[in-house]
Amino acid sequence: MTSISSTRVLSFALTGESRRIKGFATTHWRIVDLQPGDQGPCVLKLQLYLTERAAYRFNLTARTPRLFIRCGGSDDKPLPSAITASQDVAASWLDGEQRVLEVGMPLAIQAWLEAYLVHHGEAPEEGRKKKRKGAGRAREDIA
Repeated sequence: MTSISSTRVLSFALTGESRRIKGFATTHWRIVDLQPGDQGPCVLKLQLYLTERAAYRFNLTARTPRLFIRCGGSDDKPLPSAITASQDVAASWLDGEQRVLEVGMPLAIQAWLEAYLVHHGEAPEEGRKKKRKGAGRAREDIA
């Protein structure tokens, strides 16, 4: 059985579009020219983790699978620092008040991600844990 790499190098560019929203000028940033390799102005390594397999499967079954790029604080010019295929990881970045840009996942990355899941298996179902009889209940010791 061949080994499936858990990393891919991706390059892309950022483009900003000026917009006026309710009288305020703002810049809307987008990811463009996302491609495998290190030939673009921005280069990040996409690392897959076994613990995120359920999130990867969820992303792949979406109508439009996405990649998420952490780009620093929301007030500054975007400074890409990490990329993930996990919406859970992207949500944690947002909870930490980081800017997250998203972009459609290229078919080549979708195929690689699918091969990773096939090779390593789907994430185990996280069912409810059985409680021990009497666990969680106050007990009174009678002497």
